[in-house]
Amino acid sequence: MADDRDRRFSLAVIADAHFHDIEGDYAVPGLAAGGRRLALQTWAHSRESTRVYNESAAAFDSALKTIATRGIRHVVLLGDYTDDGQRRTTASLERRLSDHEAQFGTRFYALPGNHDMFGPWGRHQSRYFLQQDGSAVLVTSDGRHPEPGSVVTPQMYCEGYPAGLLPMARCGYFKRAEDLWWETPFGRDDALEARTYEVVSADMQNRHRLVDASYLVEPEEGLWLLMIDANVFEPNNGRFKTGSKGAFIDSTGAGWNAMLRLKPFVFDWMRDVSARARTLGKVLLTFSHYPAISPFEEVGSAYEQVLFPNSLIANRIPQDAVAEALVEAGISCHFSGHWHVKAISRHTHAGRELTNISVPSLVAFPPALDVVSIQGGDVAIGSVDLSSMPLNPEIMAFYRLESEHAGLSEDAALSADTYGEFLSRHTQALVIHRYFPREWPPDVVAVIISMTVRDLLRNSVTRPRGGAGLCEAVGFSEAELNEVDVIGLVSDWYLIRQGGSIALSYLGERRIAILRGISRLYFEEVEDEDKRIIAHYLATFFRSLTFYLSRAAGQMETVCLRAVAVDPRIP
Repeated sequence: MADDRDRRFSLAVIADAHFHDIEGDYAVPGLAAGGRRLALQTWAHSRESTRVYNESAAAFDSALKTIATRGIRHVVLLGDYTDDGQRRTTASLERRLSDHEAQFGTRFYALPGNHDMFGPWGRHQSRYFLQQDGSAVLVTSDGRHPEPGSVVTPQMYCEGYPAGLLPMARCGYFKRAEDLWWETPFGRDDALEARTYEVVSADMQNRHRLVDASYLVEPEEGLWLLMIDANVFEPNNGRFKTGSKGAFIDSTGAGWNAMLRLKPFVFDWMRDVSARARTLGKVLLTFSHYPAISPFEEVGSAYEQVLFPNSLIANRIPQDAVAEALVEAGISCHFSGHWHVKAISRHTHAGRELTNISVPSLVAFPPALDVVSIQGGDVAIGSVDLSSMPLNPEIMAFYRLESEHAGLSEDAALSADTYGEFLSRHTQALVIHRYFPREWPPDVVAVIISMTVRDLLRNSVTRPRGGAGLCEAVGFSEAELNEVDVIGLVSDWYLIRQGGSIALSYLGERRIAILRGISRLYFEEVEDEDKRIIAHYLATFFRSLTFYLSRAAGQMETVCLRAVAVDPRIP
């Protein structure tokens, strides 16, 4: 069995590429730039979004170049591979993938994310695109009530199931002659009509047959990639006309929690696949868009629910029952995206362990892809950071023109030198334009938004406890702490929470020392008075920071684990 023990495989995993074609035809003239016409979405939209848009094409090309340089032949796309599933965008992405396959022999295996397809009927999409003078124009697929001056084009429409699968047909969704094995939960027939299941609302009035796009593929002898379509569209109670948007609950927050209710057949199939993999001595890796375990683990998730109970994250945390169901199905290694987080989480059930590898996005901090190396049954996973990628100066110039035209507040991201710096500063813009307005308590934001760290530690409403010497206790002078504003400090929290060890390297020792020092102070008791409610909230926030700092410091550059299924004859 020496040959089996020496089997080697390598693959790359890209999550949440959110590809937007900056040279695509979206029915707008485009921006003249160096002999090209650029179709750029607005910076005003990017700074309120958890992803950037116009940088996605360069980031994706950089990822593909990295993959080609390393000689990797298999690439998993963990969903949200498109901006929002627009017809033009999906077609452009497919051409890029086909060109890369033709040049390097690379195979791509895709999974649908919540931004790639919307329900059985699709969805209209609208975006603001920049014009040459810095103004913006709305481009939409919805021509029913267009706003004055907008551009209506069917190329902006996002297809639903199953039409949205067809442009990416070569990316695993349908069998190919070179596959050593290919199947779905319904058998080996890849016809869409053979891959449907029924969903029924609780009141039994709303009933539909939907396509499930899950598949198992063996691209090389001994390697099984189990690709799970965890997009779930749950029918609402009542009767609806065909095409009604209200007929289904959006899949965005459902994921594996809804899989337990609406796709039990997938768990039966996974159990069968894992049993066969063990019998046949296959290395089995499982993938889906949604995490099966919270990337923030139990402690971090508890902090999220206290700090931001109405946030998207708090409402998307997988139940323990999900991990337990996967363990019972024989799954031990699962890759996910969706949360734009670099993390490893584990859950033990009945003496067996499930490891969830959360892969970061290409268009949020930290921009990275994962590379998986397998020898025998040993799996090594490492992230490749794309932070050093240069920015497009023409795009930055158009952002500055837009900001001047629209009177937007000055934004540090627009003076960044590298992609990593741009995304870290984009995170700070998110704090101001998204997180503070949407997720943080308004009374807390009103007090801290203009503060420095020195102010935070001296103000009677926000300081961690009574008494003097708090600034000195951090280990830095008051002058140094006065240089750190609270918005930047909060931004650091998001960077560490999302980026783990990559964020620690980016922030540097001095900044980390300040964060640790402040967090230690807030572990002290806070007086139980009404006027100290904000200090209590900040204490929870900084305790969570301590957790995320510790977690990031404990992350390994390369994570090693054992694949779920190998030949039992190999010790």
